[in-house]
Amino acid sequence: MFWPALPIILQGIVMMIDEFYFHHKRGLPLWEKIGHPLDSLTVISCYLFLVLKNPTETNIKIYIGLCIFSSLFITKDEFVHAKKCEPLENWLHSVLFILHPITLLAAGIIWINQLSSTFLIIQLFIILTFMIYQIVFWGLRGKSK
Repeated sequence: MFWPALPIILQGIVMMIDEFYFHHKRGLPLWEKIGHPLDSLTVISCYLFLVLKNPTETNIKIYIGLCIFSSLFITKDEFVHAKKCEPLENWLHSVLFILHPITLLAAGIIWINQLSSTFLIIQLFIILTFMIYQIVFWGLRGKSK
């Protein structure tokens, strides 16, 4: 395994704990059922850009802009999370906020150095699948709170 994949894999593990333990335990209100797939969509936009574009100077700047937007966007719910979530879940969110820009940087390093376009495509597919799960499960089945 090459080192840029490590933070991406770690983020995936932490995200699964957040989703399948904390979210299933407490249920999600409507604002999270809508907001979480939007969070995923910002990440998809970053990976889709990497898969579709070559790493030129201009494209690197555009990618950095997408990463900054995504990193800020995912924090939108924390004012409510601070009141609605237990401390351990809030701590886990802080870990995810630290990992988020690191994983996007790692993906950018993979892209710029052309280390593995296949890895980036697989990540894009995983994130897209997770977003579809979020929409379907929480939209149709998941308990509300």
